[in-house]
Amino acid sequence: MTDMKETNQSVDNQTLLANWQQVKEQMTQAYEQASERDSRSANTTILLAVSKTKPANMIATLANEGQQHFGENYLQEAIEKINTLKSNPACADIVWHYIGSIQRNKTRDIAEHFDWVQTLERDIIAKRLNDQRPDELPALNVLIQVNIDNEDSKSGCLPAELPALIIAIKGYERLQLRGLMIIPAKADTNAFARTKALFDDIKASHPELDAWDTLSMGMSGDMTEAIGNGSTMVRVGTAIFGARD
Repeated sequence: MTDMKETNQSVDNQTLLANWQQVKEQMTQAYEQASERDSRSANTTILLAVSKTKPANMIATLANEGQQHFGENYLQEAIEKINTLKSNPACADIVWHYIGSIQRNKTRDIAEHFDWVQTLERDIIAKRLNDQRPDELPALNVLIQVNIDNEDSKSGCLPAELPALIIAIKGYERLQLRGLMIIPAKADTNAFARTKALFDDIKASHPELDAWDTLSMGMSGDMTEAIGNGSTMVRVGTAIFGARD
């Protein structure tokens, strides 16, 4: 999910917290600049800290300071962290996002352990997540990943496939459709604006989607541009945790 080649490198707690604060400041500045252009009323962009390959104690450090949303790509690693942090009172309010690829054999564990899934792209996966979501848990929040640039190397459904997938997801009682997620091509400077327009078109044409409120786009290297184009959630890993494998 990062946009640069990385090598494994940990940071100490002081650096971790300084990085986190700097990212939040950059987000605030980006939002203020955007508000000057289009009169936005409040900064509602959520920071998703992408903690893949990083240890549970780093997550606990940030959670203790108020960071709530964390994203994980690798299922078994994530489950180990989730189980480890369950007994930590500082981590009681963590919201876990699955942002990795989804194979059929992963859906049960994802449905049982996560609060959000950002990489939904096929009806068969949606159905399995719905059927395997435990009844005692609230509906699973899901985002549709859109391959906005039609790249062979990227996951996600094509924009033309969205209408059918939206209709299918609407029929699943254990899923709550919240919006879209993209990982644009590096050379595409217009992807954020096109995705925001797509997001708004869907909201206008599907007024029954009363929870349609999330546009997940922007990472460490382009979060400022994403926020400027209407992102409501940025996925930041390297800029907070340091480089990784």
